[in-house]
Amino acid sequence: MKKAFTLVLLAIVLTTAGNRVLAQNKIGHIALNEVIAAMPEAKKADTILQQFRDALYQAAQDKQSAFEDAVAKFYKDSATMTPSVKEVKRKTLQDQMTAMQGEDQRIQQELQRKQEEVSTPIQKKALDAVTAVAKEAGYGYVLVKEALLVAPPSDDLLPLVKKKLGLK
Repeated sequence: MKKAFTLVLLAIVLTTAGNRVLAQNKIGHIALNEVIAAMPEAKKADTILQQFRDALYQAAQDKQSAFEDAVAKFYKDSATMTPSVKEVKRKTLQDQMTAMQGEDQRIQQELQRKQEEVSTPIQKKALDAVTAVAKEAGYGYVLVKEALLVAPPSDDLLPLVKKKLGLK
């Protein structure tokens, strides 16, 4: 009887220990882009970025128009200018043209900076939700679905994370 009780107790301990080990090795996956796209903050960020992009391009177009007006004025008034004034005006126009050539690159850098500024808090919120769900549900590993070519069987955490964030 004592041996049977010891064997049953040993079986319970091993089963419990085995379940803990398995629970710590649960694998889940998540399509993080889908979570972020479903967040209302992402839609607001897209609107902010679009408005910022439009403002940058409008400013660039204004600079381009001002430059074209200055060139037209230069050609119109060049007949009445002295050679030294022509040279100074020509140099000024060349400097403006050089500055405008780097405008596209500056716009792209500004857009990238703004995108990072508005997307970082959204990404952090999504990652925090994934981490919380993984901890609550006992997942030891959560893989980003978009980065997987081949993976072991795993659970999709998307519905749990959406529920955690209050998304549909």
